[in-house]
Amino acid sequence: MQDPNEDTEWNDVLRAKGIIGPKQKEAEITEDQIQAMMNDVIQRRTDLPPQEGQRDKLIDDMSLDELDELEDSEDEAVLEQYRQRRIAEMRALAEKPRFGSVREISGQDYVNEVTKAGEGIWVVLHLYANGVPLCALIHHHMQQLAVRFPQTKFLRSIATTCIPNFPEKNLPTIFVYHEGAMRKQFIGPIELRGEKLTLDELEFMLGQVGAVPTEIKEDPKPQIRDKMLADLEDKSSEFF
Repeated sequence: MQDPNEDTEWNDVLRAKGIIGPKQKEAEITEDQIQAMMNDVIQRRTDLPPQEGQRDKLIDDMSLDELDELEDSEDEAVLEQYRQRRIAEMRALAEKPRFGSVREISGQDYVNEVTKAGEGIWVVLHLYANGVPLCALIHHHMQQLAVRFPQTKFLRSIATTCIPNFPEKNLPTIFVYHEGAMRKQFIGPIELRGEKLTLDELEFMLGQVGAVPTEIKEDPKPQIRDKMLADLEDKSSEFF
C-alpha cells in the first residue's frame, strides 16, 4: 500500500480531490527536547560498563573522531548537536590570544599594548636599563615564562621611554596588569629579591598575583634562619 504521506504526483492528485487527507507534518523538536535527549545520551554513555581491554570514556573526554564513531550507535541528531558544541568550544580556545615571547615596546606602544590589551588578558611589563645585571636576569627568566604561559603577554621596555626620568635605583621594575588595570608592582632589586632570584621564584610571585596559572603554591625561596638564633640554639643544646 502506498504511503499517503509520500511526496508523489499521484498523492497530490488524490489530496486535491479530497480522497486522502493533507500530508501530516513531521513533529518539530524543541530546544528543550533536544537538551533532554542530549542529557539522556550522555547519561547512558557514562553509565555504560567499560569494554574489555579499554577504559570507559566520558563523552566530554572524547575527540571529534570518537564522537563520529559514536554516531553509528547513538541518536545522530543529538550527537551532532553535541559535536557542534565541542567544535565551537575548540575554536574559542584556539582563538584565545597566544603570545609566547617577550616583546619590546616603546612609550608610544604603551596604551595599545598594555591598557588596551583586551578582555581577560594579563600583561607583565618589565622596565629595564641596559647594563643592569638583575634586569638581564629577569629578562632571561621572562623569556622562559613567556613560552610556558603563552596566554600571558610579556613585555619589556627601557624605563625612560615609558616613564621620563624614571630613577635607575628603582630598576628593575615589573608592572602587572589585568584587562588594562594595574594589579601589582615589583619595584627595585629588594622587592625582586636581588641577583639570586630564581625562575621558580619569579613564577611564584607572578602566580600569586594571578598573572600565570602556576602550579607552584609555596614560595621556593630558601628560608635562611637568623644566624644568631641558630647559634643560641646550638649553645643551649650543649647544656642538655
